[in-house]
Amino acid sequence: MPSRNKLIIWGASSALILGAGFGGFTQLHALNGGGGGGGSIGGAPSQSAPRYDASAEYQKGVTFFKAKDYKKAAQAFKRSLSAAPKNANAHYLLGLSYMGLEKYRKARKPLEKAVKYDERLVGAQRDLAITYHRLGQSDKANAALAALETKCGGSCAADSELGKAIATVKSALQDGQASNVLAQDFDFASAPSGDGFYVSAVALINEGKYQKALSQLDDAAKSFGPHPDILTYMGFANRKLQRYDIAEDYYQRALAVAPNHLGALEYYGELKIERGNIAGARQHLARLEKLCSFGCYEADELRRWIEEAPKG
Repeated sequence: MPSRNKLIIWGASSALILGAGFGGFTQLHALNGGGGGGGSIGGAPSQSAPRYDASAEYQKGVTFFKAKDYKKAAQAFKRSLSAAPKNANAHYLLGLSYMGLEKYRKARKPLEKAVKYDERLVGAQRDLAITYHRLGQSDKANAALAALETKCGGSCAADSELGKAIATVKSALQDGQASNVLAQDFDFASAPSGDGFYVSAVALINEGKYQKALSQLDDAAKSFGPHPDILTYMGFANRKLQRYDIAEDYYQRALAVAPNHLGALEYYGELKIERGNIAGARQHLARLEKLCSFGCYEADELRRWIEEAPKG
C-alpha cells in the first residue's frame, strides 16, 4: 500500500474566513511537505470557510449562549444541526440552551442525542439525568445516574469530573434540588486556542500519535463545531488506528456538510481501497477530477493509490 506523505496545514485564503468571525488571525506556515487534507483544508478552522454554515452557526450559538441569550443560541444550534445532525457538542449545547429557558421537555431529546453520539460527554449525561428528574421520569433519571456510576468502575474521586457529576445528580434525586448546571464544565475554546488544538493535532498525526491527535481534535471541535477539516482529520486518525467504521462515519459527516471537500474525498477513497472497494475509490477519483479541472494533489494521490492497489 502506498506510504502516506506527511500532512500539512495549507495557507489560508484571504477571502475565506468563517462567517461567525473572530477578528484577525495569524498566518500559519505549512507543517512538513506533502499533501494532507489538501485543497479545501485551510490554514486552521478559524481561517478557512467551509461551503456550508454548520460550523459558523455553531459558533454563533456559542456566542449567544455565553451571553445567556438562550433563545437565539437554540436557534443557531438547530441550524447547525440541520446540516450536521450527528454533532454531539451541538446537541448538548442545544439541550443546555433549552434548560436555560427552563424548557425541559425540549431539552430531553437533544441531550439524549448528545449522549448517543458521544458517550464521553459526562456533562450531557449529568444534565440528561437532571432533565429526566425535572420531567418526573424517575426511572430514567436513576438509569442515567447508574450509567455515570458504571463509568467509575466502582469508585470515583470526589473532585473528578465524574465524581462531581454523580454528586450533582444524587443531590437532585435525593434532595429534590435540580438546579441548572449550564456548561460550567464545558470548555468553550476561543478561535485562537481552537486553532492551536488543530495545529497540534496535525503535528501529532505527522508523528503517528493518532490517539493524542484525536484528543486535540475533540478540543478544536468544541470551538468550531462540525467543521469539515476537523471531521476529515478525525476520520484520518481513526483510519490509521484501524477503526474503519468510525473513520468512514467521520468522512461521511465531512462530506455531508461540504460535499466538494477535496481532502475528505481523497481520504475516503483511500479508505475504500484499504477495504477492497476499488470501484468506490474510482468514483471518488472521478469526483475529484471533475472538481479539479487543472489537476490537484488529491486527485493525483488517490490515482496513485488506485494504480498501486493489489490486483485481484
